[in-house]
Amino acid sequence: MNSQDQREAIDVLIAHGCVITLDAERRVIEDGAVAVKGERIVAVGGTAELSARYRAARTIDARRKAVLPGFIDAHAHAGHAMLRTIGGADGDAWSAAAETIYTRASDETFWEVESHLAALERLKAGVTTGVSLLGGGNSIMRVDDPVYARRHCDAVVRTGTRSIVAVGPSRPPAPRAYTRYTPEGSDTRDVDFDTMYEVCERIVDACHGDANGRIRIALTLPVYLPDHDPELAAYEPVFREQAARYMALARARGLAFTQDGHRAGSLAFAHRELGLLNETSFMSHSIDLTPDDIAACVETGASIVHNPSAIMSIIGRCPVPELIDAGVTVAIASDGAAPDRGYDMFRHMWQCMHYHRRHFRDPDVLPHGKVLEMVTIDAAKALSLDHEIGSLEAGKLADLILVDLYKPHMMPMNMPVYRVTCFANAADVCLTMVGGRILMEDRRVLSVDEGEILERVTEVAERMIERSGLRHLLDEPPTLWGHSHY
Repeated sequence: MNSQDQREAIDVLIAHGCVITLDAERRVIEDGAVAVKGERIVAVGGTAELSARYRAARTIDARRKAVLPGFIDAHAHAGHAMLRTIGGADGDAWSAAAETIYTRASDETFWEVESHLAALERLKAGVTTGVSLLGGGNSIMRVDDPVYARRHCDAVVRTGTRSIVAVGPSRPPAPRAYTRYTPEGSDTRDVDFDTMYEVCERIVDACHGDANGRIRIALTLPVYLPDHDPELAAYEPVFREQAARYMALARARGLAFTQDGHRAGSLAFAHRELGLLNETSFMSHSIDLTPDDIAACVETGASIVHNPSAIMSIIGRCPVPELIDAGVTVAIASDGAAPDRGYDMFRHMWQCMHYHRRHFRDPDVLPHGKVLEMVTIDAAKALSLDHEIGSLEAGKLADLILVDLYKPHMMPMNMPVYRVTCFANAADVCLTMVGGRILMEDRRVLSVDEGEILERVTEVAERMIERSGLRHLLDEPPTLWGHSHY
């Protein structure tokens, strides 16, 4: 037996790349390598060192490429990928359309195909883990029957990525009308809060931990603050009862908790009055926070998810630098694929930096390495998954991406952290691996048939528009051209 045969056998060695580890030392290894065995990383180091230690069934040449942990998108919405730009710039029309479609114009196939589409976009953008609330608009969730969550999760499983699917009740009032479509026709029924809770329990039972842990379920509730929502003040007993009920379920099942749409005062209220903040809570948007809001996060260990490209970040500002300085974990997220954004986390990193620099009129705000942390290790910490993902370290799951640095907009090939955060985009991701399995290589998706998914999207979207009666929302608004405002 020769000396080469004495090396430890592994499955994949990614060699000669610029490895941006995001480990505790934040190492950037110029001629670096990552050794993968099964679903986990067994070593990260120099190429010469790892080549001497390991005999790989396959070696991937990563010259002129950055090797990074897979990106984590800590807040988005299932359903939204099929609703891009509906209503043009009219946010109220878009939100109303989402409510109509999610409750009365979407069938099982819609939720499966939308999930395939979103997972495919994320996969090609290097997002290996994503959070998706099962619905949205203004807290309209598809929780009249567990079948919709099941179809969503099944599509993610087939695509090969990781997903945290957040489920919870729609906002009051209830009962709320939901329509179910079958081959025999359709049936509309009123669904009350007790039924929504029972459906959420069944989703947890059926889906949490699926696909060897690649699918996880989190719980969510509509955000409530009396000062912001006077029309909902009559339902305050409902919000309090739901808070107790869903948090008890979260504790009993070991589930994370998230909410969509926090703003001035609502985090402090959620903590002091509803008991919703703890170290496994990650709260989204969080604009115009008060000192009490920030103090509640510091006290409880709750994390904040910043969506710099979202409409809420236009009407208010999440105080990201202030939160970081206070010791709060902050992640960057997409907020989903609609109405006017997508899953390109490079875009959202860039937007985050410039958004806050403009606010402070200070180009030194938010260093490039920090925003990269916010889509990798900080996001993993926000989701209570930093022991498994978020950095390239021995023992962690082999979720990683390769980014092509050998392109005109990335040259010259120096200062790789800056190249990735300033100049890269989703189309520069050339390889995506999740749990040691290569899902995309050379921009070709290997886990699913991309063309077939895109064909189904067109068919399902057309059926959705017909059922909803919202075809007029696809029309070009009269002020699209030649005006300074819609």
